[in-house]
Amino acid sequence: MSAARTASTTTSTSTSPVRYERLGPVAVVTMDRPDYRNAQNSAMTYALDEAFYRAADDSEVKVVVLAGAGKHFSAGHDIGTPERDAHLPFERRAGLWWDHSDKEGAESRFARESEVYLGMCRRWRELPKPMVASVQGACVAGGLMLAWVCDLIVASEDAFFADPVVRMGIPGVEYFAHPWVMPPRVAKEFLYTGDRMSARRAYEVGMVNRVVPREELTDRTMELADRIAEMPRMGLALTKRAVNQAEDLQGMHTGMDSVFGLHHLAHAHNAETAPDALGGMDIHAMRRHSGGQPPFPRSAEA
Repeated sequence: MSAARTASTTTSTSTSPVRYERLGPVAVVTMDRPDYRNAQNSAMTYALDEAFYRAADDSEVKVVVLAGAGKHFSAGHDIGTPERDAHLPFERRAGLWWDHSDKEGAESRFARESEVYLGMCRRWRELPKPMVASVQGACVAGGLMLAWVCDLIVASEDAFFADPVVRMGIPGVEYFAHPWVMPPRVAKEFLYTGDRMSARRAYEVGMVNRVVPREELTDRTMELADRIAEMPRMGLALTKRAVNQAEDLQGMHTGMDSVFGLHHLAHAHNAETAPDALGGMDIHAMRRHSGGQPPFPRSAEA
């Protein structure tokens, strides 16, 4: 352990879905629902937002690491755990859309997802400090969104990536970064099949920065974070903004807006033609209907 990592402050509670720890100049934010493969309910989303805001506000923090407790980084949005809370109201922070919990139909879903999915991810992408995702096991659907808002991704050799929501009749997850994090033809295959992409393949197409042995993931991620933290804070912030602006000039921001509309057209179509807005596809149906190797880990809840 380097000298920069000897100082540590930790905040966590037995009920919190997110842990926060500062190791010198690095803030480590850890999703902590390992029993549910770090499926993201709204409570976790807002806890992540609090943790990222805390890291942004701490002058001693220069780099943020996002990790997941247990065997998997994140198996996606919570579509079936006992703590699913999509129907509950939360204080809105990422936009000006109204409370979804007392609305119906497309109005409710569009308002909620504008806040907790697309809105939160855009908010986190603009955090003016480098973010490094430390990914092991499943990084599926909503898990992709969390990894993709990070500037760098370090993946373990057992990590895999998948966006199987086309099976629901929906054109990819809400934070539609696919054509920017991988070549368009690779993105199409990734979506059309819903198959797992290995960490090695993700590295080959440029979606992942480094692939390391599982037992070395934490140390190798922290080594990279410590190296970045040697740079001036303002220089890092301006460099991050420069690259983000270049992506947006290539159409990333407006492209996401347009696909978000298609995403909700798909939900509305499902609501009229299928059992529900997800096309009747819960986690168990997704496994049954996936050809070949299923995108979700067998023990995942979401």
